[in-house]
Amino acid sequence: MDDKHMQIGEVAARTELSLRTIRHYEETGLVAPSARSQGGFRLYTEADVARLIVIRRMKPLGFTLDQMRDLLDATDRLDAGDVLDDGERETLLGRVREYEQAATEQVGKLRTQLARAEDFAATLRRRLPGASAERD
Repeated sequence: MDDKHMQIGEVAARTELSLRTIRHYEETGLVAPSARSQGGFRLYTEADVARLIVIRRMKPLGFTLDQMRDLLDATDRLDAGDVLDDGERETLLGRVREYEQAATEQVGKLRTQLARAEDFAATLRRRLPGASAERD
């Protein structure tokens, strides 16, 4: 990974998160700037951006901050390159597996909600004057 440092504004643009949201995630311990400039500005790396993107993807699926922290802890430990005994590695993988299953389940629920919302919008369109079947 590139060790290039970015200021918070660039990170916000890349992650599509607000500066306030990024600072909130820092305050709650989900992410920490990798460095600070001499002027005290937060500096982030590609790894920090990747971490924020994981958080951004978990949020609309209804995961709590504690769950985000737990998953990130598990993936950090798996990715650290430290020697893990088989039991510890399997425990961490089990945690990741549980989050994957929860995410898959939530995606299914969202698909159902989306289909219902699309049906509702189509029903409303059909009620409007000049509505055509082509718009459905």
